[in-house]
Amino acid sequence: MAHHRVETDLLGTREVPANALWGIHTLRAIKNFPLAGRPVHRGLVHGFGTVKLAAARTNHELGWADEAKFAAIQSACEEMIAGRLDEHVVVDALQGGAGTSTNMNVNEVLANRALQLLGQPLGNYHCVHPHDDINRHQSTNDAYPTALRVAAIIGLRELQWKVVGLMEAFQQKEKEFADVVKIGRTELQDAVLMTLGHEMSAYAEAFSRDRWRIYKCEERLRVVNLGGTAIGTTLGAPRKYVFRVVEHLRQITGLGLARAENLVEATQNADVFIEVSGILRALAGNLLKCSNDLRLLSSGPHAGLGEIKLPPRQAGSSIMPGKVNPVIPEAVAQVAMSVMGHDLMIVQAASAGNLELNPFLPLVADSLLTMLDLLAHACDIFARQCVVGIVADRAQCLLHVHNSTATLTALVERIGYDKVEHLAEHLQQTKGDSTQTVRKFVTEHGWLSAEEFEELTSPERVTRLGSPDGESGASPLSPG
Repeated sequence: MAHHRVETDLLGTREVPANALWGIHTLRAIKNFPLAGRPVHRGLVHGFGTVKLAAARTNHELGWADEAKFAAIQSACEEMIAGRLDEHVVVDALQGGAGTSTNMNVNEVLANRALQLLGQPLGNYHCVHPHDDINRHQSTNDAYPTALRVAAIIGLRELQWKVVGLMEAFQQKEKEFADVVKIGRTELQDAVLMTLGHEMSAYAEAFSRDRWRIYKCEERLRVVNLGGTAIGTTLGAPRKYVFRVVEHLRQITGLGLARAENLVEATQNADVFIEVSGILRALAGNLLKCSNDLRLLSSGPHAGLGEIKLPPRQAGSSIMPGKVNPVIPEAVAQVAMSVMGHDLMIVQAASAGNLELNPFLPLVADSLLTMLDLLAHACDIFARQCVVGIVADRAQCLLHVHNSTATLTALVERIGYDKVEHLAEHLQQTKGDSTQTVRKFVTEHGWLSAEEFEELTSPERVTRLGSPDGESGASPLSPG
């Protein structure tokens, strides 16, 4: 058997591996773009499958393909959507040409797979042609950004549920730690009393907000330019095709897609991807802040804050016995930093388009879909391998409450500012003496009973919404 088949394009003739589903255009792209060292994102490939199937069904309705050819093309597209043709889309993730290499790789694979289904030899493009059949009434200008939008919406939906899982994990910890009084800190300094449940609730609320943003930003991607062909002019596409093709895409994907009113604008501008990327960057910001907080709260465990214990996941050192590092928060933090870098690349790439087309969409696609993957994986492992296993060190939290000047603020309304200030000075002078605690001082001086101190520093007291009328020790009209 021959090891190669011969294919021809505008630039000449090349030998293509005989059993390859891709053809000469893909071969040239492989040679031209040895850049990222990885193929285009699989989600984009699957998105292309939906675009090509929508086009094929529309063209079939309009009489552009016989039943046998259409059936073969449709089956090939369905296989691509299902991921069964992933290994044949081999062009590099980064490439020149606004994604033409990806589009042609897809066209060639679908054409050759259809030929296989028809019992025809690979490369027999007289029977099924990559351009005339698979790419009929399309351009890379409309097929690529539409496939990217489909892939991104699917990625957003998957991410949303991972964020929900993380939010719910923190909500569970909020309930579990509702009775754990601890020191709240501002600028890394002791501030006032709060509960560990309160602290967990803040993380839950932040991720709840992220979930809502992600849910809403899908709307930004639903407007597609499929049918616009070259630069949105609908060049070469029948009017009936332009009106029907997005409806078929909507039925195939189950997504609420709509054809852009201004196809030229939708082809020219990529700012929507900047907007969506910004939403993902906000999630990355919350992940970074939260993961760093958990590292601080679990620090030590003997010479740090040590208020929580993270589930141990692996030995922390090759030289320090017994050391266990907060590896999950550290990994999540690195994902967040990576996402912020991808966001900057999207801003630059989407802003660098010229006139009627953005040639840098491959970078936008690679960065956006990578962000979605990274964030989904990070939220998943953060919830499963870290948050659900957090344990409160109740003794350490209580020790901090008894020893910290942050506790003093809770006493002001009962014993007055001057006494509390005197107490603060005393604690500063006896710093390091473990016997000199706030609780001991105020009870020994008769300012508060042990029961009163416990009541003032109880979970119910530190979490209530303001002080009941008339309870504060100072008059509402008193100065200061």
